[in-house]
Parts: sequence; C-alpha cells; structure tokens
Amino acid sequence: MKIYTKTGDTGTTSLFGGDRVPKHHIRIESYGTVDELNSYIGLVRDQSINPLYQSVLVEIQDRLFTIGAILATPPEKEVLKNGEKRLQNLGVTEEDIAYLEMEMDKMDAELPPMTHFVLPGGHTTVSYCHVARCVCRRAERLAVHLNDIEPTDALVIKYLNRLSDYLFVLARKLSYDLNALETPWIPRK
Repeated sequence: MKIYTKTGDTGTTSLFGGDRVPKHHIRIESYGTVDELNSYIGLVRDQSINPLYQSVLVEIQDRLFTIGAILATPPEKEVLKNGEKRLQNLGVTEEDIAYLEMEMDKMDAELPPMTHFVLPGGHTTVSYCHVARCVCRRAERLAVHLNDIEPTDALVIKYLNRLSDYLFVLARKLSYDLNALETPWIPRK
C-alpha cells in the first residue's frame, strides 16, 4: 500500500463516510489539532519521567486516537446503512474522565498547595508538558467551535477539558520531581 494517494492534491480530504471537505474545514482543524496534541504527549512520554506517568500518557494517547476518529466522523455518517455504528466499540466514557481525575488527585496529594501562578518552564520536560497543555486547550476550543456548527459528542469536549487540567497538574508534578525551579508570575505594577 502506498502512503500517497494524490487525492488531496487539490486541497480537499475525506472524512469517515467518504465526504470530501477542504483541508481547512473546522472538522479537519479539530482532529488535526488532536493529532498534534497526541504527538506532543508522545514527546513528553519520551522524556526521563516516572514510568507510571508514561503508562498514563499511553492510555491518554489511545483515547486521543479515538477522539480523532470521532471528530473525523460527521453526525450523518455515524451509523452505517445496515444500522450499525461506524465506530463500533469506540468512544469516550465517563470512566475515561474519572481516570484523569483520579491521576490528578494522586499527583496533587504529593504537591505543595499552589499559592501563585507560575511561568511555564524550569526544565525542558516541564516545558514540553506545558506546550501539550496549550495544544490541548486549542483542541478543546476547536471541538467546541465544531459543536456549534454540528453536534459533537459532549464527552469529547469534557475529556479535552479535563485533559488540559491533567497536563497542568502533570507539569507541576514534573517540576516537583525534577527539582525544577518554578518561576512565580508577579504582575507588574
């Protein structure tokens, strides 16, 4: 199988179900940003970090592939002509969101209370995590925009929202684990 098909040479691409749309379509932007996020999370996972965090990040990457598939499927193509769901056994669940919350709670229990905003940085690994958090927020904004145009699975938006929180807590925990200096943000007067 060749990787290039030449079908996108005119600036369009196919969604699940076969519809062709411009490559700048909000649905493409949505799942493309989720793909970008997945790549940044891979970059964080490839750092010298606790293997537990790495395994959580693998689980998150799996969920992000599912979210990409959901976002790549227009609502009218979610059910096949034979009545079966196009994305059988794929979805985001409340348990996926609870998993992120549980992992955040575990990390938070080991961290000192936040007393101020911090500037992203202090260690390359922490910075990668903050970049992933920002890309996650963009993916969430795009999914919300898409939902304003066409209905989107509400759990996708909820998961992305919680994931950005998870990435923030992970960045704090990585700062703590790596003895990275957290620079407080002090507003100018």
